[in-house]
Amino acid sequence: MAPVIRERYVQAHVREDLEDCMVFVGGARQVGKTTFALGFLDEPSARHLGYMTWDDTRTRQRLLAGELPPGQPVVILDEIHKHARWRNLVKGFWDTSGGERKIIVTGSARLDLYSRGGDSLQGRYHYYRLHPFTIPEAGGEVDTLMAVGGFPEPFLRGEERFSRRWRRERRQRVLYDDVRDLEDVKEISLLELLLSELPSRVGSPLSIASIRDALEVSHRSVERWIGIFERLYHCFRVPPFGARAIRAVKKAQKLYLWDWAGVADRGARFENMVACHLLKYCHFVEDTEGHDMDLRYIRDTDGREVDFVVLRDGEPLFALECKSGQSGVSPHIHYFRERTGIPRFYQVHLGRRDYEKQGVRVLPFATFCDVAGLV
Repeated sequence: MAPVIRERYVQAHVREDLEDCMVFVGGARQVGKTTFALGFLDEPSARHLGYMTWDDTRTRQRLLAGELPPGQPVVILDEIHKHARWRNLVKGFWDTSGGERKIIVTGSARLDLYSRGGDSLQGRYHYYRLHPFTIPEAGGEVDTLMAVGGFPEPFLRGEERFSRRWRRERRQRVLYDDVRDLEDVKEISLLELLLSELPSRVGSPLSIASIRDALEVSHRSVERWIGIFERLYHCFRVPPFGARAIRAVKKAQKLYLWDWAGVADRGARFENMVACHLLKYCHFVEDTEGHDMDLRYIRDTDGREVDFVVLRDGEPLFALECKSGQSGVSPHIHYFRERTGIPRFYQVHLGRRDYEKQGVRVLPFATFCDVAGLV
């Protein structure tokens, strides 16, 4: 049975870019990259001649021999980055196609970083990072997103039991498939312990030292392993916003998971979900418009904090504080509003109240998504 193809937020942009160059689509395992790419074939099926995956032995042999299926206007190269010299291979396919063939490369890793040797592909492709479903894409289904996350399978099923089982199986595949294929790591059992540690670290300044002590490994090992999970789109870190007037902390980063439903604490889960929405917005603007986008948080040396700041080309657009309840405006917002050049401050929650007080708008997060133009 062909997969159900649901129009995704970057569909039109990818279609336009394919007229001039290749398109690379990276993203977390099971975020829907293959299904998304199949939508560009005349018949969206993994059995289509235009779909070629490196994980299939026979297809791999054909790719290594430089063979593509004849007569196919669109070819999808899935997980080809697992080949050490994949960039040379893809460059050859593009250079010999004469622009007559549209090529989509997909992979569950940072395709812009896994460039092991080979010539540069600069100017031959545009890179997109595909994210899970968020409130605008999900039609405002906030409760479902909070309960099961935004990855397509658990979201479309909408069942927490299925979501928990799916998450457990996905974690094993990240460890024993993706890490094994892409990284030189022998301590898989320790990486598994690290994965189990990460959900409890969401939303607080990340202490590498405490993780190091918990796992009884070196500081360097923990940093390297978290970097691996970042490259595989399992987690991401948010650095502090270093405004001089507020004596901002400079190094302490906060960590979030791409699958926020794996965070047990409701407040931390909501903050993680908001972080993923904002990161998706930043990546979308970067990938489609070319602006330099940055997601940060505000914290000073006295412990005052606002959860997020979004910057475009180095200039702050807005700051955002997350509260799962509909409480009053955080005093930290007023403190930083007076001392920074951030033009707008918001406080978002999971309730229904929408009001403005002393220049700060307090509103439901779903409403904020419309106000800020998130995707």
